[in-house]
Amino acid sequence: MKSLGELPELVLGPLRGRPDSDWERGPAGKWTPAQIVEHLALGLNLSAQTFLTRLNHAPMSRRRRTPAEQVARFLIFGLRWFPPGRKAPERTMPTQAIGRAKAEAHFLAGIEAWDQVDRALLPERRANLFAKHPRMGDLTVEEWMRFHVIHARHHARQIRERVGR
Repeated sequence: MKSLGELPELVLGPLRGRPDSDWERGPAGKWTPAQIVEHLALGLNLSAQTFLTRLNHAPMSRRRRTPAEQVARFLIFGLRWFPPGRKAPERTMPTQAIGRAKAEAHFLAGIEAWDQVDRALLPERRANLFAKHPRMGDLTVEEWMRFHVIHARHHARQIRERVGR
């Protein structure tokens, strides 16, 4: 998988045709599939909106990465691994009671927002526009897209485990 356009099938595919109760049931102390979808939606929408507000921003330079950001970048982009026990950033935490319809619509809106980012900023702003990732530091539009694909794969595995697919 190389594009954000493939994420609806990856994330929502295992939930297709399942009752709402499957979306809203998860292991004790873990997110439900609906919460996972909402978490992904929050991240997609937040990062897309950040870039869309910077449409006319002057060219930027990437800030130097800290050692912790370098390690996080290697783990996520290099190994495609998210260390267990790390909490999601507060702004991407889903609410306890999120239902299928809201989570699914919010997720699809996030995909559409990234389509707008892609059309508005690439290829012209490929190397001179950044948004800060909470663990990896400044990322370009394309790096954020890559992150969202890797992140969605990670959570799609959890969804498949929860629904038995």
